[in-house]
Amino acid sequence: MTDRFIQDIRLITKESILSEVYLQARKCLIDYLAVTISGACSFSGKALDYIQTMGHGNENATVIGLNCKTDMQTASLINGMNAHVLELDDGHRQGALHVGSTIFSALLAIAEKENLSSEDFLYGAIIGYEVTVRLACAIQPGNKLRGYHATGTCGTVGATMGIAAALGFDEEQMKSALSAAVTCAAGVLEMQEDNADYKPLNVGRAAMDAVAAAYLGKARFAPPFDAIGGKRGFLKVMTDEPKTEYLTYFDSTSPLAITQIYMKTYAACRHTHPTIEAALTLREKYDIYPSDITSIEVEAYKLAVAGHDHTDILGISSAKMSLPFSVALALCTGSAGMEAYNGTNMTDKTILSLAKRVTVTENEELSSLVPRKRASILHLTMGDGTKLTCRVDYPKGEPENPLTDEEIEEKFVSLVTASGFTKERCKDIIHTIQQPSFELPTLLDKLK
Repeated sequence: MTDRFIQDIRLITKESILSEVYLQARKCLIDYLAVTISGACSFSGKALDYIQTMGHGNENATVIGLNCKTDMQTASLINGMNAHVLELDDGHRQGALHVGSTIFSALLAIAEKENLSSEDFLYGAIIGYEVTVRLACAIQPGNKLRGYHATGTCGTVGATMGIAAALGFDEEQMKSALSAAVTCAAGVLEMQEDNADYKPLNVGRAAMDAVAAAYLGKARFAPPFDAIGGKRGFLKVMTDEPKTEYLTYFDSTSPLAITQIYMKTYAACRHTHPTIEAALTLREKYDIYPSDITSIEVEAYKLAVAGHDHTDILGISSAKMSLPFSVALALCTGSAGMEAYNGTNMTDKTILSLAKRVTVTENEELSSLVPRKRASILHLTMGDGTKLTCRVDYPKGEPENPLTDEEIEEKFVSLVTASGFTKERCKDIIHTIQQPSFELPTLLDKLK
């Protein structure tokens, strides 16, 4: 199975990829840089302490947004963590994972050392998305139900193969690198509990291990026969019911995975987005005051209930995982962006009181629609007995309801100017990425 999967992936050549797919890769890069530059502010003190303690060797990789360089693995780790901390990075609905935060963190870490061209870099990103998403689709929902974070498990392998593609590995090197990544694959969802800082570590560690795995593969360390399909391989370990068709069937007419991802507009777990959008829709449509609401009922699919229905908010990370808090926040403030998840709102008595009035229940019909749809239905009961209802099937940013080019740029400017960059500097970064062929060292120099 490992050999077949690699052979299928190698059929996706630079020449066979349509121009619009490369354009999508550029958009994903812009979105990644927006959340990573902004996210760097969240962990800046802790990250710099870590870099000073652990960073060593050649300082040949840029730490985005922190105006410093370090070794490739440390840079990929910190950039990966910063890319995910705001919960605004892209992802894939069926794979139930984030994608670009791991792949771009790994690729950028090796870009300077290897003097990658923009063409090779974007090709590596496209392959990285493809491998990550196919693996995730093959092991979900079992991987999540076992407690694994697929961004860590599948992201490690996908980012490794992205590097392998960008560097032009032959089939033997790819198999060695993939096998190294498989045994490094890890990440558990308990890291998102109790306001912990470590959920982003699953992203950063995947990028860091991808760098190591790729160079082990380049050196041609001998791999096992079948790291993916073997009796104790990736599929056996990660799920009870693997869907092997995602790994053994290649259809050249199917859209590539990078064109099927979502981009986030709300700074919370993706499972909260349909309900947040429903709350904002009702708030805009009706003259709603939080004090007029007597109860709030959310009908959601199964995976959006467990782990996301808590009303005891321990801090910002806890709030972003909470469906009740996110709904109350949207109803009270009219926002669920990065600026709304702040210390003041975390302790606001009106928001917290309204969150306590939210009940979250599974709707079996909505569960049956997953992963084709991740929908929710919001019911508000007002003091006068009026009941208001809104259902959202595809919140903004889903491939069926995508962000426009202008909205992607607006997101970039909004996040990056909040980090101290000027609008002119933001526009310059976007313009650089949009050039037919851009110099990665020049781009990275603009991100310090």
